[in-house]
Amino acid sequence: MTATTEPGGLPAVALTPAQTAALAHVRSIAVAERPAALAALARELATADVGQRPEQLLAAVVQHARLTVNFHPDRLCADGRTVAAALADDGVYRSQFVTGISNGGLTAFPGGDRDRWERRMFDGAYQRPGVTPADRPTYGGLNLLDHADGACPRFGSCHLRLRPAVLARATFCLGDSHLGPRTVGTADAFEAVLAGLVAGTAATGECLGRTGTDVATLIRTSLSVPTGPRTVGRALDDYVEAQVHGTLDLAEDVEELVVDPSFAGTPTGATLELIAQRFGYPLRWHQGFALAVDQVDPEFRGPAIPVLAARLHREFAPPGEPVDAALIGRGALSVITEPARWADLGPAADTLQHIKQLWHVLVRYGTPHVS
Repeated sequence: MTATTEPGGLPAVALTPAQTAALAHVRSIAVAERPAALAALARELATADVGQRPEQLLAAVVQHARLTVNFHPDRLCADGRTVAAALADDGVYRSQFVTGISNGGLTAFPGGDRDRWERRMFDGAYQRPGVTPADRPTYGGLNLLDHADGACPRFGSCHLRLRPAVLARATFCLGDSHLGPRTVGTADAFEAVLAGLVAGTAATGECLGRTGTDVATLIRTSLSVPTGPRTVGRALDDYVEAQVHGTLDLAEDVEELVVDPSFAGTPTGATLELIAQRFGYPLRWHQGFALAVDQVDPEFRGPAIPVLAARLHREFAPPGEPVDAALIGRGALSVITEPARWADLGPAADTLQHIKQLWHVLVRYGTPHVS
């Protein structure tokens, strides 16, 4: 195994040959793009008249930004444990190649879509002989705007906020890897990703799920250390995806566990509190998302979603309670453990997909959860 070079004198993490090759391949692409990306970034900064050089902005990103890994704690792994229970038992966050579940598309198997994306992105490093499912990268996002709900809330109501050292063994792409993005980078070769992000912000006024953001706001946020309360970003489709290579150890690699308030006072919440205590970091509650059942939008993810929301609410929620992450999780668990109960809605796979889409609606339109 080889080791990553990590800042701050922290212990390096041993990487397998496949993991080292994957990092090196992405870095080689990013380094080749560096001159053009630096020139493009300099032009955007000059146009925005922000008085910053590309080098300053790049250094600030590495210094201040955090990787976050979003997850639904109450979903069932392939071995029958909830995600929260598996994290508490194992002390490791694992990829869907191991867990057998996904909050995006379940395509992590040889020849599956994720396998093909990783083959393309990492030049076949993870398809080499002897590579195990546990060697595969885990997925998160770079939380550049310090969103309270993490960089990628579409993939879960809670998230792990990772220590700065993990940046050294992460690769990045602008947009989701299933789209085959061409703009990639590493923490020490981030120019192309940042240039693409700045150019997109300048063109659209949107950045990482936040509308009304200009280049100056993006830069000011990136350069400053957060002092006030974090706000949710609702970044369902707009994020800098991160792939973490090497074991994601809860004791060594996590600095904070951030939890949706709908889990307060529940067995899932108790397990999450146990994780934070056991591995020695704070547990923080973000503001969460809640939505009255009669306010579930029928357009955003389709007309089947309000129907499902009403059914979940009827089955699992007292009158007057909102739709929230915990309610959606109870429904997801029931579809797996009591399939006959939901057979009238069609195939279980379709119902689980609709449950996932109900979560997207909640993130998009939900208001702060009131316990």
